Amino acid sequence: MTTLLNKDNKKGLKITHFYQALAGIGGLVLLYYGAEFLVRGGVAIARRCGVPPLVIGLTLVAFATSAPEFVVSLDAALNNMGDMSVGNVVGSNTCNIALILGLCAMISPLSVNKKLFSFDIPAMLISAVLLAGMCYFWGGVNRFSAAVLFAGIIFYTIYSIRKSRNSGDVPEEVIGEVNANLGIDQAKPEGMKLIPAILLAAVGIAALIAGGKLLLMSAVYFAGLMGVSEAVIALTVVAVGTSLPELATSVVAAIKKEQDIAIGNVVGSNIFNILGILGFSGLINPIKAPGISPVDLGMMLLCSFILYPIMRSGWKISRIEGTIMLLMYIGYTAYLIVY
Repeated sequence: MTTLLNKDNKKGLKITHFYQALAGIGGLVLLYYGAEFLVRGGVAIARRCGVPPLVIGLTLVAFATSAPEFVVSLDAALNNMGDMSVGNVVGSNTCNIALILGLCAMISPLSVNKKLFSFDIPAMLISAVLLAGMCYFWGGVNRFSAAVLFAGIIFYTIYSIRKSRNSGDVPEEVIGEVNANLGIDQAKPEGMKLIPAILLAAVGIAALIAGGKLLLMSAVYFAGLMGVSEAVIALTVVAVGTSLPELATSVVAAIKKEQDIAIGNVVGSNIFNILGILGFSGLINPIKAPGISPVDLGMMLLCSFILYPIMRSGWKISRIEGTIMLLMYIGYTAYLIVY
C-alpha cells in the first residue's frame, strides 16, 4: 500500500511539475504577444489621434520591449514580492548588456552612434547608480525614491522627443525600421480603424496580465522546488524570459546591420526598466528587496560602466569584446546558481 501511495505521489508531482513548466512557457508566450498586440493597437489609436510616427516610435518601441518586465515587476510589487520586482529589473538590465549586446556583437560587430553619449548613455549610468544606491542604503524603492525615478522617465521621454523633433537628423533607415517594427505603413495613413485598435490593445493588456501571473506562479513554484531564493529566480530565469523582446529585436537588428537599433534598444530599455517600471511600481506599493545583494547590484553597475569604454574604443563593440561580455554573464549566472 505504501509503495502504491509513493508511486501515486511521484506521479502527481511529475504532473504538477509539467503543468507548472507549461504555465511558465505559456506566460512567456502571452507576455510576448501581449506586448505586440498592445503596441500595435496603441500605435493605431495614437495615429487616429494625429500623433507623428516618429514620436510614436520613440515612445512605444521602448515600452514594447519592456512591457513584460513592467507587468511582472508591477504584479510582484503589488503582491509584496520585492525581490522578484527589483530582481527582474536588475537581472534584465544585466542581461540586456552582457548577454544581448554580447551576443549581437558576436554575430556582427556593432558600430556605435556617438550621439548616444550626449544624453542616453549618461542617463543609463545615472539610473543604474540611483537604483543601486536606493537598494543598498534603503533596502529597496520607497515612495519618495519612486517619485524621483518616475519624474526621471517623464523628463527623459519629453527631452528625447523634443531633441528628435528639433534635430531633424534621425536617419531615414532608422525611422523606416521603427515604423516597420510597429506596423506603420506610410502609404496608408489612416491605419487600423479605432474600434478594432481598442479591442486589439485590450486583448494585449489582458494577455500581459495573464502572462505575468502565470510566469510569476511558475517561477515561485520552481524556486521553492529547487531550494533557491526568489531573488535568484528573478535575476536569472525571469529576467531572461522578460528580456526576450529585447533579444529578438536586437539580434534581428544586428543581422540586418542596423546597429543604431540594436544598441539604442538596449540603452533605452535599461533606462525605462529602472525609471519607468520601478518608479511606477514603487509609487503604487513601496518595494523592499532584501534578497538583492551588493554582488547583484555591482554586476549591474559593472556591465553599465564597462559598456562606456568598450563603446568609446574605436566607436565599435567588436566580436572579442562581445565574447568577453557574454562570458561575464555566463560566469555571473553560474555564481548565482552555485552560491
